[in-house]
Amino acid sequence: MSRTCELTGKGVLSGNNVSHANNKTRRKFLPNLCRVTLMSEATGQSYKLRVSAAALRSVEHRGGLDAFLLKASDNELSSRARLLRKEIAKKTAENAAA
Repeated sequence: MSRTCELTGKGVLSGNNVSHANNKTRRKFLPNLCRVTLMSEATGQSYKLRVSAAALRSVEHRGGLDAFLLKASDNELSSRARLLRKEIAKKTAENAAA
């Protein structure tokens, strides 16, 4: 299982541990991933996602999964999130037409 956020695509970064003597050793900066279940109001389904804590705060701030996905641009989202957004946009268009 890859260590990437399924909404934003945020992944592992690499850098250096720097000691007091200025010795440098390579290290990884891992994203703070949480396994959450988010509910879509448009589709009425719940989705189990592995999301970073920062992305989870952004979802809550924007008003839920649907609002987050519809407001986000393509380059902000991972491939699975783009598929979810397409599905949600389709359902909202159907609901608006009915």
